[in-house]
Amino acid sequence: MDRLCPACERGKLTKADDIILEISGYVFVVKGDRCAECREEYPFEDETQRVIEASRKLGVWPEPLKLYRTLSKSGESLVLRVPADIEKQLKLKKGEEVSISKIGGKVVIEPA
Repeated sequence: MDRLCPACERGKLTKADDIILEISGYVFVVKGDRCAECREEYPFEDETQRVIEASRKLGVWPEPLKLYRTLSKSGESLVLRVPADIEKQLKLKKGEEVSISKIGGKVVIEPA
């Protein structure tokens, strides 16, 4: 029985052995399914896990990071110290501008 593409819901999925995954400049060629209609690609789970493992060994797989910090006070404002490892990863410098957004109940800080 032919499987239909979950994305377009029209095309049939066919086997592909030339799906390209790019992570931080590294290119991986994996096997999976490709939609004959919209060309959407679905790498096989074991192939995806192999790429994740290789990317971790290369040091390019982004690991989720959740840290806890205590806010301090400076004048009338609260101060949040940025950990050194995040400072290095994002290449932040003293005096650099950042954007601060409130999204729902979260505060998002990004390099400007």
